[in-house]
Amino acid sequence: MLPRSTCQICGHGGFVHSDVLWPELIHTWELQPDEVEYINVQQGTRCERCGGNVRSQALARGLLLVVGWPGTLESYVSGTAGANQRILEINEAGTLSPWLARLAGHRLVRYPEVDMARLPFHDRAFDVVVHSDTLEHVREPMEALAECARVVAPRGACVFTVPVRVARQTRSRRGLPASYHGNPDCRDADFLVHTEYGSDVWTDVLRAGFDSCELVDYQFPAGIAVIGRRG
Repeated sequence: MLPRSTCQICGHGGFVHSDVLWPELIHTWELQPDEVEYINVQQGTRCERCGGNVRSQALARGLLLVVGWPGTLESYVSGTAGANQRILEINEAGTLSPWLARLAGHRLVRYPEVDMARLPFHDRAFDVVVHSDTLEHVREPMEALAECARVVAPRGACVFTVPVRVARQTRSRRGLPASYHGNPDCRDADFLVHTEYGSDVWTDVLRAGFDSCELVDYQFPAGIAVIGRRG
């Protein structure tokens, strides 16, 4: 696999950083200083060439592991290696979307226009399903994961990211004050957080029907991708 000091998307070696969290979100999430630090890295440290942040780097690393490609995502989509891959992208997966769109077998759908709990595809329709920081906004995330498992072909995988607070357990925000991602002024229902994921995120993957689960470390604890595999 590529060195972690190299952009997993374009191969560049330079990164820039700017903090992205704001006081209201820090308070609502009840974040500790160390959590604020690594979440800022996750979302705010990015490749100075392609703009891929640490979250996207982890996602790209997980995807490249699934397809068995030793180079960058850019080199993968530029050649013939992915010519027959059927890839479903649910929402634009960070900064990976323009690269994935170059694959002939790529299909992009957007949530909530397309309900993740009722994907309009046949069983085993895709080799890979990709989504990034979307599942936490789905009211019934287990149903959505089960649908991802349903549409993945044997020996296929779902690769995704969610914001993970590694020192805590997953909790529902049902009954808690509304929390939104996006920006400090965002009150769009599409950005409402229903689930805050913790270190037990892998258990939901197995409960949803995947046969195995892997956690891919790009830059722990800021950059983690989750892979659920079928068969």
